[in-house]
Order: sequence, then structure tokens, then C-alpha cells
Amino acid sequence: MATRNKKSAAGKLAHADRPANLGGNRRMGWNSDAIAEFAQRLDLKYMSLVPGASYRGFHDSIVNYLGNTNPQMVICMHEEHSVAIAHGYAKVTEKPMFVSVHSNVGLMHASMAIFNAWCDRVPMIIFGATGPVDADQRRPWIDWIHTARDQGALIRDFTKWDDQPASVPATIEAIARARQITMTAPNGPTYINLDAGLQEGKLTGEVEFPDMSRYEPAPPPAPPADSVAIAADLLVKAKKPVFLCGRVSRSQEDWDKRVELAEAIGAVVLTDMHNSSAFPTEHPLHVVEGRFRPADATKAVIEAADVILAYDWLDLAGFLTQCTGSPNVKAKVINCSVDMYIHRGWSMDYQALPAADLFMLSPPDAVTGPLLAAIDKKTKGARHKTPKMKVKLPKPPAPPKKGAKDGMSLREMAGCVTEALAGKPVSYARVSLGWPGFASKFTGPMDYYGHDGGGGVGSGPGIAIGIALALMGSGRIPVAIVGDGDFMMGSNALWTAARFKIPLLMVVANNRSYYNDETHQERMAIVRGRPVENKWIGQRLDDPAVDLAGIARAQGIDSEGPIWELKDLPAALARGVKAVQAGKPYVIDVRIDPGYAEINMTTASRKKG
Repeated sequence: MATRNKKSAAGKLAHADRPANLGGNRRMGWNSDAIAEFAQRLDLKYMSLVPGASYRGFHDSIVNYLGNTNPQMVICMHEEHSVAIAHGYAKVTEKPMFVSVHSNVGLMHASMAIFNAWCDRVPMIIFGATGPVDADQRRPWIDWIHTARDQGALIRDFTKWDDQPASVPATIEAIARARQITMTAPNGPTYINLDAGLQEGKLTGEVEFPDMSRYEPAPPPAPPADSVAIAADLLVKAKKPVFLCGRVSRSQEDWDKRVELAEAIGAVVLTDMHNSSAFPTEHPLHVVEGRFRPADATKAVIEAADVILAYDWLDLAGFLTQCTGSPNVKAKVINCSVDMYIHRGWSMDYQALPAADLFMLSPPDAVTGPLLAAIDKKTKGARHKTPKMKVKLPKPPAPPKKGAKDGMSLREMAGCVTEALAGKPVSYARVSLGWPGFASKFTGPMDYYGHDGGGGVGSGPGIAIGIALALMGSGRIPVAIVGDGDFMMGSNALWTAARFKIPLLMVVANNRSYYNDETHQERMAIVRGRPVENKWIGQRLDDPAVDLAGIARAQGIDSEGPIWELKDLPAALARGVKAVQAGKPYVIDVRIDPGYAEINMTTASRKKG
């Protein structure tokens, strides 16, 4: 039997959950020991989980064979949070975490979060487990209801790949394949179902572990040279070029190259709030503030454009339709994306089919270097600090006067948050729907991490904790602006932040309502000529009001609120920042008036977008 790999590296949570009495010479004796050993060789620091008997053998090996190190268990209160934490971690690192879920019941709990990760195109490796496939080994009752013939079928339509290996060598190969697949663009979750009987069996013979340097994911496909030449020619000749920065990498080098490319073509650059920060919002080329739904100025830019360069823009056809009334815009469209490789028939998360005059089947950031070189060859390296297109912007509304009225609006809250955090190294893990564009000022790839991909309410706390975990030790201040409905559905994710001392400032924009659906009911009432004043019924989270700060405190997190008045918010934010800088999570409940700072996507009719 081989001796345990001693090159394990502790993660940032090494202070927590240290096993005792392990001894200095632990050797593989069980099948799950070999599986754990290989998992450690992938050098993925963490495994978020809710424990369960279906993988008790694997669990024991992580603790008593590996010493709960690399991966270290990050215990959660719900499988949705286990997956959401890995989702947030991947948003920052662009690398997978391990997740473990208990049997079919844990997988059913986790399914919404897996769908979010799928739609957001993030990598992760999920371990599931099933009661013994050999029915003769099953315990009465529980092993029967926790065993499924094809467990992966539950999530097969929103994962990249799944397997149920039947031996140790097959499991090792499955883990290697899962890593390779999940880290190949477009990314997505992978799932390995471990048979309980296999895990708990005694290991026989030597185990051969592959050299993982020979199983690395392939580099992203480079764009064809002729396509680069055509794109460069279109962009150099364009009089009103537009650059849509969508799903792109977190690399600072890629960020800088995107800025250089935009300056090379003098493009108006557009970003949106669904995706992570992709371009400096204060740059003169970024003339229209990012939103969840296009502003009137955004629509004017798209209508005037003669060439559009789209970098994996989320729902390109739908966006163009929102802006012009038709997906068939007059501009020439260059679409850079590999998203079509991940399309399935079950879910239409691929959105409407976009028209393109040139389709480059490469990840966007693989296009930038060759395209920039081709453009510079034509223009001798000229740069444009202002856009070629002149954009007429509406006059921004006057900022609200502080203390002018009782309570506060989301716009007032956003202004206060922006002012209080100005100049600090803030990473926004999330902002709530309707967040105003003026409060979204990003200067680098770590400033904002977008939304959850699948629109699953309750994802915010878990994803924010995963982002905060990845940012530990970076000097950044993770801040999550979540709605009260999102907070309530995901609130017990906070215990994990408290347990592992993961610093995060969570500010709840608490309008005491599922307000997004109030806008839907308002729309229905207007269309049908019915009383708009009834839109709140079946939506409000009040009478009694929920003590959100109390929920956080009950899980060991310092918190305060409700904050009703704008004048009281700056001091609360200062206390929250101080707590995070001291290495603690902190929650602030801010009571705001129902309403959005900007028009939300739900207020439009389905037919007109």
C-alpha cells in the first residue's frame, strides 16, 4: 500500500476543524483512501458539503487519512449553499472547488444551485453518493430510498458530464476527466456519483495514480487567421464601432488588453450588471453606465452602430432586440463566443439565436491579442481615448438631498454605500436588482462579480461567501448587496461564514417584499385594466417584519439594524468595514422604500421585450 502524499498545502481556513490523534504514518487501507489521495493531488483547497451516510467512507478518508487538508471540508447548512459557495469561489479564481452532496436527497436540494452554476458557466467538481448498488449490502429502509439507478439523470441536463464509476481505477479516471472537462471552456459543473459499497471496501493491491500534467485541459482555441483579418478590417473602417464586453476572464492582463483593443478602434464600450466587471466604467470610452436592463442611451448607441464586436455577451439576440426592436440590426456583428458548445435541449439558457456577420468560435480573451495585433498593423498603433461615435447622454437626475424625507430609497442607499466605500479596495460580490448604474463604478476585474446565472432566489448569501472565501488574504473588502427575499431564502449560509471566520460585509436592501414580482403584478393590472393598488397582495414580507439582523446574530455574526434613516447608514457601514478588515463577517439590515432605482427588466411586456 502507498503512503499518504505529504505535499498537501493548507488553505486559508487551516485554523478550523483540525483532526486529533492521526499519527505520523497514515497508509491507504480502504478504497475511499485512494479516492481521497487522488483528490488531494488535484490541489483544490476546499470541499463544501452537507454530510451524509452515503459518502461516510469518503468523509472518513478526507478527515482521518488526509487530515482534513487539501481539500478541507467547509461545512454548510444546506446543499444549495455548498454549491453556491463553490460557485462564488469559481467566479473569483476561475478554478473549481470540490462539493459533496448526500445521495439523491442531497442532490435534489442542490439542483437549483447547480443550475445557477451551469447558467453562469463556472467550473466545479461535485461528488455525490448512492447507497450500495449491490442490493445485498443495503441497510433496511434508508439505503433503499437513498439509492437511485441513474442518479446523474437528475441533473444531467445542466451539467457538462457525469459518471458513476464502479472501481477505484475507474473513479480515479473519472475525477481526472471531471477536472479536465469542467476547466475546458465553456466551463460548467461536473458530477461523480460514488457507490457507498465501493467506498467502504478494503483496498487490494497497489494503486497507480496518473501524472496529472498529462491530463491538463486544452488551451482555448485560437481564432482563425482569416477571421481575425476580416474582423480587423471591419473595425478599422467602422465609423461608429461598439464593443460589448460580456463573459470575460478575471485576469488583469486580459483586462488591460481589452482596454487597449477598445482604444485601438475608438469603440463605445458597453457592459452590463449580469456579468462580472469587464471594463473600467470611468474610462471615456465607457460612456453609458451598466445596468441590468438597457438604458435609453444604450439603445441609441446600438441603433447608431455600424460594427458591433460582442465578447460572449449574455443573450446577444435578446439584447439587440430590446435595443432596436429586432435582432437583425443594421450593424455588422462580430460574435466571439464558445457558448454554443454547451447547449442542451432541456433548458434554453442559451437564449435566442443571435445573427452574426462573423462568428469566431473562440473564448473572447483568446481573440484580443491576435485582433489587436492585426488592427495595430493597419493603424500603426493609433489609440483613441474618446469614442469615434458621439453619444448624447441624458442629464443625470439630481442627487437626493440627505435627510429630505423619512426613510430612504434604493437610490439613496446606493449613493450612501458608494460614498462610504469610496477609495477602499471593495469587491462587490453582488448587487440587488434595480441597483443604479451611477453606483456601479469599477476599475478592475476584482471589483464586481455579477449575478447568479440562473435567477435562483436565495443564491446571494452562498455565492457571496464563496467569493469572500476566495478573496481571503487579498486585502479586498467583499461586499454583497442582497434583497431581503434573497437573504431569507439563503440566510443559513451565514453560519458557514461565522464558523470559518470568512470576512464579508452583507448589506440587505430590505423593502419587505418580493418586489420584483410586485412589478409583474403591476404590469398585469395595467394590461388588464385592474386595480394597481392590489399588486402587493401575496408579495409583502411584513406584519410581522422579519428580524434579519437577529437571524444573523443567531448564527454568530455581528449585525445591526434595521437602519431606517439615511443619516444613520454611514456609521453602520463604517462599523461593518472595520469588522471585515478585522477578519469577521458583518450584516446590516437597511429598510428601504419599495421600488427600483432604475427600470427593471420585469416592467416591460413580454412581446415588446
